[in-house]
Amino acid sequence: MARPLLRVDGGDPRAVTDALRSALDGGPAVFPAADVVDAADGADAAIAVPAEVADEVALVIETSGSSGRPKRVALSAAALLASADASAAAIGGSGQWLMALPTHYIAGVNVLVRSIVAGSEPVPMTVGHFDAHEFSVAAERMQEVGRYTALVPVQLARIVDASERDDAVRAVAARFDRILIGGQAAPRDLLDRARALGLAVTRTYGSSETSGGCVYDGRPIGDTRIAIVGGAVELSGSVLAEGYLHDAERTASAFTVHDDRRWYRTGDLGGLGGDGSLRVTGRADNVIISGGTKVSLDAVERAVRGLDGLQDAVVISTSSAQWGQVPVVVATSAGATIADVRARVGAELGPAARPDRILVVDRIPLLSTGKPDRRAVAVLLDPADASSVGEVRSGATS
Repeated sequence: MARPLLRVDGGDPRAVTDALRSALDGGPAVFPAADVVDAADGADAAIAVPAEVADEVALVIETSGSSGRPKRVALSAAALLASADASAAAIGGSGQWLMALPTHYIAGVNVLVRSIVAGSEPVPMTVGHFDAHEFSVAAERMQEVGRYTALVPVQLARIVDASERDDAVRAVAARFDRILIGGQAAPRDLLDRARALGLAVTRTYGSSETSGGCVYDGRPIGDTRIAIVGGAVELSGSVLAEGYLHDAERTASAFTVHDDRRWYRTGDLGGLGGDGSLRVTGRADNVIISGGTKVSLDAVERAVRGLDGLQDAVVISTSSAQWGQVPVVVATSAGATIADVRARVGAELGPAARPDRILVVDRIPLLSTGKPDRRAVAVLLDPADASSVGEVRSGATS
């Protein structure tokens, strides 16, 4: 059976909320759109939006792919509701949500689904540049007991910076019962600063394919399970997507069955600690071969960001006649010398991981979620290098 697919302006939270409420109750499926094309417009089939989807699909979320062809994640009502229930249980209840992320990302949709389930009215912020004082003003409009929000690390950083200067901002932020942080790894020092200010922050891990965050502070929530297969992270549970819309090849590649369960291959590398908590170490596709040695650019980036003046650094690769590929640091300031950087990285990760150079730029290009836009960063280094950058995961995952 087929179900109508309704395209809704992702910049209109009220319209998306109304459409989602209907979809969760069996109405037309929802596509919160940033900029998509209807099939009727004669667009290429790879980017056109179909008029109908499978009956079990309630929501379609578009994410970026390494080939430039979008991935459209198809989610059922059951998966979305399982995610909302698991989140509420993990954070100790439900209440009112402040919406600081776009609704065409899974984290924004999750705020709406959680609000629908809780019977509360979310408080939206203006989409665009995130301002900590605007965040405070919006938070003051929250009336219900139980205050929650979902942010990406760059948004949290702005709140923390403002809170350290302004007690009024700190007091408002500290009134949140929980602040979920997702979309990318949050620097440890940022989390420590936030907690020192009294902010109740929780790291989330997941993706659109898992209805958003399904691992909180390293622990699976709801009926989510974690498996490490060949050093790569796989996730299972009621929150899994149906697959990719009209893309059987991608679906078969990303989803698998073993141990009598269906699993999502995240593409991340990681492991389980002695206490069973998940530790993600980087992307499987963000590894280069330098002088015959595998080097994780994510690991290099973490090491570099530990140096003064390089907290916003992004590490990408470039070609080398001698080594094949080498890491390059791109940052907005050269707080440390290349000698300092090479010494630090070499000591932690070995000589093959030492960056070749530091490129200082005016700003680091960002995606709307606050993540570094690695394709754009690669173009700053050398337009020819852009094709070597791994897949961009654009959806915030709280």
